[in-house]
Order: sequence, then C-alpha cells, then structure tokens
Amino acid sequence: MLYEGEGELLGWMDPDEARRWMARKPLELIDKRMPLSEAITRFARDGDYFALGGFGHVRVSMAAIYEMIRQRRRRMAIAAKTAVHDVDVLIASGVVDRVDCAYAFGHELRGLSPAGRRAVEGGRVRVVAEISNAGFQWRFKAAAMGLPWLPTRVMLGTDTLRRSSARVVEDPFTGRPICLIPACYPDFAVIHVHRCDKYGNAQIDGITIEDVELARAAKRLIITTEEIIPGEEIRRHPDRTAIPYFLVDAVCEVRYGCHPGNMPGLYYFDEEHIAEWLRMSRTDEGVEEYLDRYVYSVEGFEEYIQLIGGKEKMEYLRRLEMLQAELRAP
Repeated sequence: MLYEGEGELLGWMDPDEARRWMARKPLELIDKRMPLSEAITRFARDGDYFALGGFGHVRVSMAAIYEMIRQRRRRMAIAAKTAVHDVDVLIASGVVDRVDCAYAFGHELRGLSPAGRRAVEGGRVRVVAEISNAGFQWRFKAAAMGLPWLPTRVMLGTDTLRRSSARVVEDPFTGRPICLIPACYPDFAVIHVHRCDKYGNAQIDGITIEDVELARAAKRLIITTEEIIPGEEIRRHPDRTAIPYFLVDAVCEVRYGCHPGNMPGLYYFDEEHIAEWLRMSRTDEGVEEYLDRYVYSVEGFEEYIQLIGGKEKMEYLRRLEMLQAELRAP
C-alpha cells in the first residue's frame, strides 16, 4: 500500500458477510405498506450509519427526516453526499453527531447552513471523513456489485484523499498509483420515489442520481412514495422500475414527502420555507422554535403539510414546477 487516508471508515463490511445479510431478505411478493412512523421505529436505530436518496434539495425524503427527529433518534452518522437542508436539520435536532461528507455545510445558492456549521465548530458534531461526490457513488456501486472496493483515479493528489477512508496502491498493470474506494453498506437508507406498488417496486421520473446503487447497498431500505399504485401498472412499464421489490423493507405513502425540497415533475422548492429555516436556525433558540412549530407539534407529515399551507401551497408549488419545465423545454 502506498497511502492510506486519515478518514474514519464507516459503512464497510466484508462483501461475503453482506451477501449473507442480503440473502435473508424474502423474495416473496409481500405487502410492505406501513405508516412511516412504524418504518422508522423498526428500521432506523440509534447509532446507525445511514444514507438518503435524492441529491441536495431534490427528491429527498424530508418526511422520514422529520419522523426521525420526532422519534428523537440519537448518535447517528450520515453519508452526507450533500449536507444541505436535510443534514442541517438532522444535526440541529441532535439526531446526527457524525458526518461522512462530500459537500458541507451550505444550502447551495441560498448560502451557508448556520445550524450545521455552528454544531461542527462547537464540537457537537464531528466530520469523520470526506470524499468526492463521485467517490460516494462508487462506494455504493462497489457494495451493489459485492466488491470490497472500486479502483479509480479520482482524488489522487488532493486533500480530499487525505481526509477520506480511501487507500492508494500500485496498479499491477501500469505500476502507477491507483485509488481504491471502499464499499459502503449503510445500516439503512430512505429513498423517496414518484410511485411504487405495495411490494416495493419503485419508479423514479428523471435522473436517479445514485439511488439505483444505494438501494442495492443498504442493509435495510425504506421507500417513501408520492403514491402507491397497483402492481399491474408497474408491470406495464418494467423498464421504469429503478428499485425492485426484493431490496425493500418498507413502503410508506407520503404525498409531498420532499417538502420543502423539489420533487421533479410534481412540485418546486418552497423557497419561503427554506428561507424561514435559514433565518430561524441562526440561533439554537430559533432551531428549537422551528422544531416545536413544524415537527414536535404535529402527529405526522400530513399535519405538517396542512401547517405550511396545505393543498393551496402545494398547488402553487406544482404550478411553479410546471413553469420551470416549460422554461427548460427546447
């Protein structure tokens, strides 16, 4: 070995052990529908290392995030491909105390994340490792392929490599350095999709990011979906099934489950709500006020949607999404 990164290795396991774990999942067509609160209780445990589908503020299961906060999960570590609104509220609420990240801590063009940065700078949260966005995708891909690592040429000669859990060896074919990205098997993952049947066959409209690989890497998988449709409808378009049922442990129907994020083709970002979080999260007192108002005071995500404006607000965000689609059209 030529070099070993300083980052903590989270989520790795022997691929043969992972194979035995995955073999325990049933192959029968079982009805996996359940309330989101039950899915989080059963499959998201204190101390777990987990990952979320989507990217940035797009197609992220905020419903599952708020439920973890509501159930007061603690000591969790997250594979933070992009540490934006999702990771910010998880850190601010005390759910996450370790971050394995590719991008942190900001709300993209909206500015930095006050709560997340304050927690890291104050020592309440540790950034245990860093990696590139491509590196994260390849960690999940290696796990999905049943490999201990994938060879790449990314990150060589960078501080990102130094802070990662990757290793550099001599390529036996060329004699030059090659970077080995370790596989990543999260304890659980939550992926939000456009539609799904009761068994877990899930369809995603538009880009899938790395969710195809993540679904195959996660030891436990919760699907939150905008709607549950009959299996016959799924089978009419088998090419659109990005996640097959046998990977899935729970199916939870949660309409508008990405709010305040964007669900491509259905509703746009709620910029007013994101701005409210950014304003309130400048102080710990503001964070508590936000969580009391939007998380702890409601029984579940449906009540939360009513609180932020209900169908009228979501119809407005739907029209915005349609307008954006028109502007993007050639």
